[in-house]
Amino acid sequence: MKNLKVIAFTHKHVELKDLGNLVICNEALEDRLINLKNTLDIPEIFYIATCNRVEFVFCGAHELSNEFIADFMHRMNFCVPAERLQCYLGQVTRYSGMDALNHLFRMSCSLESLVVGEKEILAQVRRAYERCREAGFTGDYLRLVMDRLVKTAKEVYTYTNISRNPISVVSLAYRKLKETKLPQNPRILVIGSGETNQNLAKYLKKHQHSNFVVFNRTLDNAKKLAKELNAEAYPLSALGTYKKGFDVMIICTGSPEAIIDVNLYQMLLNGETDKKVIVDLAIPNDVDAEVVAQFPVQYIEVSSLQAIAEKNKQDRYNELSSADAIIQENIQEFLPLLKQRRVEVAMREVPEQIKAIKSFALNEVFAQEVEKLDPEAREVLEKVINYMEKKYIKVPMVMAKEILVKNSQSEIN
Repeated sequence: MKNLKVIAFTHKHVELKDLGNLVICNEALEDRLINLKNTLDIPEIFYIATCNRVEFVFCGAHELSNEFIADFMHRMNFCVPAERLQCYLGQVTRYSGMDALNHLFRMSCSLESLVVGEKEILAQVRRAYERCREAGFTGDYLRLVMDRLVKTAKEVYTYTNISRNPISVVSLAYRKLKETKLPQNPRILVIGSGETNQNLAKYLKKHQHSNFVVFNRTLDNAKKLAKELNAEAYPLSALGTYKKGFDVMIICTGSPEAIIDVNLYQMLLNGETDKKVIVDLAIPNDVDAEVVAQFPVQYIEVSSLQAIAEKNKQDRYNELSSADAIIQENIQEFLPLLKQRRVEVAMREVPEQIKAIKSFALNEVFAQEVEKLDPEAREVLEKVINYMEKKYIKVPMVMAKEILVKNSQSEIN
């Protein structure tokens, strides 16, 4: 286990914009890792890059000194000036042995993510590993580690509440919308085409909603979102003349004051009197309080969603100890299995060597004596030797595994 190493650059110590300088495109990854393996004598390695971390997981007897990491980064040929690379040396986190194993478990279970409980991290780690495995950069050791990471993460997500309650405003807004009684394929006004509205509108489209109209101060930006939604696009100034009505209004602009007042809302209703749903995700609110007071409206606003998000976030943090307990249990199970596998790999050649000894004894050392045996005696001899061969292969391997398991248990206890 002492040879497991991780070199990590994460959101905890590196600005997110600076992490982008350490991301390696798929086209260049293979050549760079081949160079690294060959020049630094690294038997197995895989590389993980997400929006808030860049990590190298490998095995080897290397000491993670500043000199080694500087050499490592130089050979990876990152596209940053030499003086900037020196800055990264002060921001790197290094893990070896059990610390590395514990870190990998916590990372895969999203305990160290920017958003705790984010399931996507496990998928990202698996994709990163598979890419490097298919390219031949990993072997039996990292395969065992990866298998246990996946098993553990699934248990954490299944048996704790660390990822169950959403903490993004968009997810919460969608849940609130699902709870409302909407008509079939409701008419949805999207007012503002910034990131928040983009995410919510795409979420709705993913869940079979298709009747959108997009308004934005800049028409070109409205058209971009409208194209993805297969919708019509209008400038914000056209709101007062829109006559097709709506069932749901999703609004989030950068305006410093409310843009939907009583008069504009009355015009948008176009004579309809049924209850509407307004999702106002702007700060400050884009819908005047008088609109909510005077009209039949189900009003979903960002401040109430943020309060729920904060509570859910705290609920997730409350699950950290339960998740850690699952991780430690899996580590204790994993260490003996890892040692057993090392014995199996080390003893792979034993059967062939015993077969070679048997063949040499029968055909060289005792060839003349065997030749003199009658067929029946030779058959008995063959049976005896084959029986002994199987026992000589099985017994030492079983004994070695038992010894390692006992030693591992005593080390753990």
